[in-house]
Amino acid sequence: RFQRFLLTMFVEMTVLRQPLSNKHFNTSIPMKKILINALSGIGDALMFTPALKFLKEQQSDAQIDVLVMFKGVEDIYKRIPYVNEVHYHNFIDSNPLKSLKFILSFRNKYDAAINVYPSNRKEYNIINFLLGAKKRAAVTYKRMNKLELGFLNNITIKEDDSIHNTEENIHLIEKLLNKKCDEISPLIFPLCDDDIRFADDFITSNNLRNKSMIIGMHPGCSTLKNHVNRRWSPENFASLADLLIGKFDASVLIFGGPDELELKESVKTKSISEDVLVVNTKNLGQTAALIKKCNLFVTNDSSLMHVASAMQTNVAALIGPTNTNYIHPWKTNHKIISLGLDCAPCFFYSPKPLTCSRDDVKFKCIKELNPEFAFSKIIEFTEDVNL
Repeated sequence: RFQRFLLTMFVEMTVLRQPLSNKHFNTSIPMKKILINALSGIGDALMFTPALKFLKEQQSDAQIDVLVMFKGVEDIYKRIPYVNEVHYHNFIDSNPLKSLKFILSFRNKYDAAINVYPSNRKEYNIINFLLGAKKRAAVTYKRMNKLELGFLNNITIKEDDSIHNTEENIHLIEKLLNKKCDEISPLIFPLCDDDIRFADDFITSNNLRNKSMIIGMHPGCSTLKNHVNRRWSPENFASLADLLIGKFDASVLIFGGPDELELKESVKTKSISEDVLVVNTKNLGQTAALIKKCNLFVTNDSSLMHVASAMQTNVAALIGPTNTNYIHPWKTNHKIISLGLDCAPCFFYSPKPLTCSRDDVKFKCIKELNPEFAFSKIIEFTEDVNL
């Protein structure tokens, strides 16, 4: 409903002759007010934070606000000192008219609006257009860019499948500012005292201080657009947990979001060890603080993989169809565990649902990645980083 409503408004705005391009603006003119459209998920929001830091360093007097539609993303950006204000709106569940009124309340109030990469959906591009900023920055996608109305943005760079999302975001801000970034920072997720206190209390109350290793696991990931097929099975996570506990005298903490309670319990139930604990937290900050306490974090391609990267935790990432150039753990010790099939990667950024073209085993890249293989790769990794 909201997509159709936005398309209608786009047509009306076009009739009112709002220009679709502003090719002659001066990029050297300081921008007093900038809006970041971080409307996708937690991982995407984190992978923009180095670009946000660079933007603030170059535009130190600018007011930088962020528009979000997920509470976890709001939790991240409210902590970051480069942000003035975070505007939250649940576009998914809200009435379309209410959502449109919310968007138009910001119309013509910003000098620049930036779509966080990746955000290859027409809804995001229409929102960027309706905001009325003269400078509308976004990536031009290799796939379905015209269909997804990418032409509504007027400061663009071409998508590059060979680089990380963090680098793509930096290049976009470089284009906006006409300045070069000399060094890209790690992902940014500041912890507060309450977060750190929660993690310390969890370690103490569960008698984990005497363990030789604390290993975190995230068996979940987004289920949108059929991405549930990126997940390794709960049985595999449980088997791997048992192998790691036996090898390292470790405790394994099972992490996940509010919608992954059953999944976490499933891993614990399928494990034969008493050293598997389910983690339940009140917010993403508490989750991040406890991940920081882990010696190793084993995860699917998920938002918590990027949280672990921001915490500088050692990450073992179980990757199936995703292009690892995009999403490998950024600036932290990591190991990609993959079968390396000839057909992979097959997932590139597009609004289309995830599919598999194989005739033998659908999503073989993740389904036939077994716990023993993952265990052997993790042993190699722990030796490499002296765990």
